[in-house]
Amino acid sequence: MPDLDVLGEPWFNRFVEVPLQAVVVIIVALVLRWLVNRLIDRLIRQASKTPSVPTPLANLAGASKTADRPEPVAQRRRQRAEALGSLLKSIATGVIMTIAVVTILASFGIPVAPLLTSAGIVGVALGFGAQTLVKDFLAGISMMLEDQYGVGDVVDLGEATGTVEAVGLRVTRLRDVDGTVWYVRNGEILRVGNSSQNWARTVLDVTVAYDSDLDQAQRILSEVASEMYTDPNFEGVILEPPEVWGVERFDKDGVVVRVVLKTAPLQQWNVARVMRERVKRRFDAAGIRIPTTIIPPGGTV
Repeated sequence: MPDLDVLGEPWFNRFVEVPLQAVVVIIVALVLRWLVNRLIDRLIRQASKTPSVPTPLANLAGASKTADRPEPVAQRRRQRAEALGSLLKSIATGVIMTIAVVTILASFGIPVAPLLTSAGIVGVALGFGAQTLVKDFLAGISMMLEDQYGVGDVVDLGEATGTVEAVGLRVTRLRDVDGTVWYVRNGEILRVGNSSQNWARTVLDVTVAYDSDLDQAQRILSEVASEMYTDPNFEGVILEPPEVWGVERFDKDGVVVRVVLKTAPLQQWNVARVMRERVKRRFDAAGIRIPTTIIPPGGTV
């Protein structure tokens, strides 16, 4: 009995073998996608594991106490790993499924060369038309890979300054001290100033009158800073013994003396507020005057 012929091909190849090949391709693609996703998940878990104390802080005097505090650095790294993992999964899925579709079309005898050529031309056209979008995505990927900042960091992006609330591949959202929410495209970020990565520093400039005893003023600053360093409330917050750097400059109102304290991330402003309050009380008790400029009625300074 002669083989039935449909569209010039044997009926077995047309209705059994080719669909079976398509099913096999789909199964292989799904299994490969599952294996790749498992591998990516494993890499994410390994990348998310961080020491309890970041490496730059490991040898500091307050490192043991810092380990008991929340770890924004570890959280940021975990978020970054999850975001990159999601991106890698999407790319892997797209590549695998594209290859599977092309293979299935070829098995059905559909010419794929014109289709690939057309897709390439469309891709080039879209690339030229969406250069800004591509630039934003590439900048976002680079930012995540380099761990420039993460959710919860206080950053200066040039266009805006504030606390990062969300980090995307295209846009970074941050909120400034006034509560204004800023959306900054990643491709427009030329520089990043991060005030909360690994450690921070409180730099306190205190102005005293020209007739004040500078030795006494510096001694009081050193005592107040040392008391805060040993205060249980600041254990793990102030990471190293404070330093009084001495006279910083001469202003028209008085002599500026600088004291610095190395702190945990995002704690520098709270330490500075408490330090100012304690210094003011000690200066008042010692009779050291902090000069002020008196503004005349209706005048400006």
